[in-house]
Amino acid sequence: MTSYNLSSLLEETTAAHPERDAIVFGDTRLSYAQVNGAANQVANLLVERGIKPGDKVALSCPNLPYFTIVYYGILKAGGTVVPLNVLLKGREVAYHLGDSDAKAYFCFQGTPELAIGAEGYAGFGEAEGCEHFFMITADPTAASPIDGTETMAAAMGGQAPTFETVATDEDDTAVILYTSGTTGQPKGAELRHRNMRDNARSGEELFGAGTTEKPDTYICVLPLFHSFGQTVIQNGAFAFGGTVVMLPRFEADAALKLMAKEEITFFAGVPTMYWGLLGALDDSGVDVKALAGNLRVSVAGGSALPVEVHKEFEKRFGVTILEGYGLSETSPVASFSKYGEDVRVGSIGTPIPGVEMKLLKPESWDEIGPDDEIGEIAIKGHNIMKGYYGRPDATADSIQDGWFRSGDLGRKDDDGWYYIVDRSKDMIIRGGYNVYPREIEEVLMTHPDVSLAAVIGVPHESHGEEIKAVVILEKNASVTEDELVAWGKEQMASYKYPRLVEFVGDLPMTATGKILKRELS
Repeated sequence: MTSYNLSSLLEETTAAHPERDAIVFGDTRLSYAQVNGAANQVANLLVERGIKPGDKVALSCPNLPYFTIVYYGILKAGGTVVPLNVLLKGREVAYHLGDSDAKAYFCFQGTPELAIGAEGYAGFGEAEGCEHFFMITADPTAASPIDGTETMAAAMGGQAPTFETVATDEDDTAVILYTSGTTGQPKGAELRHRNMRDNARSGEELFGAGTTEKPDTYICVLPLFHSFGQTVIQNGAFAFGGTVVMLPRFEADAALKLMAKEEITFFAGVPTMYWGLLGALDDSGVDVKALAGNLRVSVAGGSALPVEVHKEFEKRFGVTILEGYGLSETSPVASFSKYGEDVRVGSIGTPIPGVEMKLLKPESWDEIGPDDEIGEIAIKGHNIMKGYYGRPDATADSIQDGWFRSGDLGRKDDDGWYYIVDRSKDMIIRGGYNVYPREIEEVLMTHPDVSLAAVIGVPHESHGEEIKAVVILEKNASVTEDELVAWGKEQMASYKYPRLVEFVGDLPMTATGKILKRELS
């Protein structure tokens, strides 16, 4: 075991390039030296309040400079960061604080539309064992919107901007990331300092990060409390001296304008974000040619990228989207399409360096046989979590001999490229036939009137489940629901095509931009 602290990503770049822009937010530009100094103040505050190495410290904050400052401050103090989804309600906050054994909690005040601070404080009040609450105010000089609570700015006021980072072991837990909890209560994935470090540094081989004459400028539209944005954008940028341009909430038009203004070279998003960018492009007023000229890398993850979106983005921006795959439990990146090589549209690429993947039989830990095409993806390597915090049984169910089973169904081509078929829990069984929603969604999106589709299974008396498509149409579309059913019948096998079609104006999504299929019916 080796002494290593994830905050080294910030400290090493600060030592090499102290005046370089680390974070841009609106008109605010913070250098690496400024971010490091503020993080040192947070670390001093935590030590003063009795936080010891290994203690858990929770953080609720959207994409603002405060997130990064507090994140690295916790790490410098030897603590473990517990980032929380900003959409959580008080009851849910209390659960996460209690489940993680958090000793302190930093919480952004929020907005009238999203009362993060009020919900956070309510949860803090219900959580036994969480001793310190710090309200992060939008204006550092302002008082807390909740009487009797201490602001982070006031608490940091007298703290020194220097700090000797606590020596942690690379196998110590750096971050606990909570799974979405689609089944049962959310579980906290314990990620080591080395898990997070090695995943962030893999950007050099995956995307050519750190190899260009000018460091990349990243737009941060992925939530930083989620593993994708945290590792690929924040930690990935800091590992190679890049600049992170923050946008608290993804809005396609605002994102396009910011990409043009800040000459963004690196974009990472989930499929719905790419779909949104393409839909807003013509009305945005931005110089698409200049935008495309700046863009060096585009990466996608979080869920399967529709083939039609892939093709249209490459056509409009001249950049091929590199599709990858991973989970919170894998820090998150497990596989990626290879930078500089022709991508295989629809593929999540090959395992990243130092990582292995294989396909298992769903009912056992055995690999699928030569006659089987589809299996559950299992992953092994430097990116695999320590385990689920406080849940040895759940850990044992998920990890065996270093292999983590993902719950995702996939296949592999002869060259070792992997393809996601679907989440095992999303698979529809209609009349004894296995139906994979993603396949149906891909077909539907080739129809000229279909903009976005989500396919689900609904209960059926004789078939067990029936296939239903929930569809957002293109502007000025003329197709009817019955016509789309008839068209699908012509395109797909009889057991596959959706018998039920519903047109909607929008689809429910998580804070990370994934479609919430469980809310569809």
